[in-house]
Amino acid sequence: RRIPRPGGSGRRRVLLSRSGPDAPGAGELAADLRALGAEPVITACDTADRKALAAVLAAIPEDAPLTGVIHTAGVLDDGVVDGLTPERFATVFRAKVASALLLDELTRAHDLEVFALFSSASAAVGNPGQGTYAAANAVLDALAEQRRAEGLPATSVAYGAWGGEGMADGVRAAALARRTGIRPLDPDLAVLALRQVVTGSDPVAVVADVDPDRFVRAFTTVRPSSLLAEMPAYAALKKAASAGGEAADSGPSLRDRLARLPESRRTQTVLTLVRERAAEVLGLTGTDQVGPDRAFRDLGFDSLGAVELRNQLGAVSGLTLSATLVFDHPTPAALAAHILGQLLPAGTPGAPATDGAGEEERAVRAALAQVPMDRLRDSGLLDQLLDLAGQDPAGTGTDQEAEPSGAGDAYDASIDAMDVDGLVQAALNGNPDEERD
Repeated sequence: RRIPRPGGSGRRRVLLSRSGPDAPGAGELAADLRALGAEPVITACDTADRKALAAVLAAIPEDAPLTGVIHTAGVLDDGVVDGLTPERFATVFRAKVASALLLDELTRAHDLEVFALFSSASAAVGNPGQGTYAAANAVLDALAEQRRAEGLPATSVAYGAWGGEGMADGVRAAALARRTGIRPLDPDLAVLALRQVVTGSDPVAVVADVDPDRFVRAFTTVRPSSLLAEMPAYAALKKAASAGGEAADSGPSLRDRLARLPESRRTQTVLTLVRERAAEVLGLTGTDQVGPDRAFRDLGFDSLGAVELRNQLGAVSGLTLSATLVFDHPTPAALAAHILGQLLPAGTPGAPATDGAGEEERAVRAALAQVPMDRLRDSGLLDQLLDLAGQDPAGTGTDQEAEPSGAGDAYDASIDAMDVDGLVQAALNGNPDEERD
């Protein structure tokens, strides 16, 4: 992209992309620029292709020399470090880094006043789950530093997520803001900031709209950060986390609590924990949308969300969990089973039975626990379950002694008050957990 010298008469803009004039929105952009008095030239060019880029630069007329470059190319392929491959790095680096290095090399003979690189705040902070993207943008920051050291113009603008359309679209930007405290930037303010920083003295500038408390909380739960240590919220959050850890140490661990529960309630307890923490990470008000068998990817989990859920579950369970946890165990039910197996491995006191009958019983209990009480009642299965448990669902069974008047209503009320797990326990064992305990 080309901008004129301040006060000059040149209004020509050369806009490069792989699709050129066929890119979505290219025609509307050209019309907007013409309305502002500019002369747009939209050209198809892969800026990571040295020969193609050199040809475009060579075609720039001498009477409208190149005076500024703004590099905005980028590709996202988010993932935690354990899941990255050389191919994934190559895709991100080609779009972001190779093109920037070629622009640096091929424009050195031009008398530039501006050489601006769109970097990312991920390079400054190190967003979890954005290993390739953060690394690529760090190269852009280093390139700006190098050019300035050589007396050449350069500014790397480490932007937070922009609002509106783009790489961080409305949904993605909102999710990122909720998790990290980096609110979507107003595009007009972001462009205004660009004008200010390219005329400043710093080779690298971070431009982001930050909620300090949420921001510090999000990034210090991943790992200690010396970069954030001077922010006012850091000390308070670190103290609160320490106090919370001491309080947790004084109470029973999740492993101990599970070992004391009847086997029928352990899976549901861990599943509820997983669903609650997943809903919290996603910013949901309840667990209704976090179905036991719904894939985390379908729920909207990205790599950053996966790391945050891993951290929360690791803190409450005391386990060292993999950063790829939600990808290795792709549903809440599968993840809950994994965590329960880690907390109470087979053969340890209180661990679930490993024989076939035990596995079959757990499968039945787990299946029934997912069926709403209303569906059991409407289908007629509620009466059958209670009958199998030796309990008269209507309070008038012929094989049982007659009940006093009103006892059936009281019994029905007690059934309505039971949760599904209690009902399953009553149906399979003939008495609820409360009686067993």
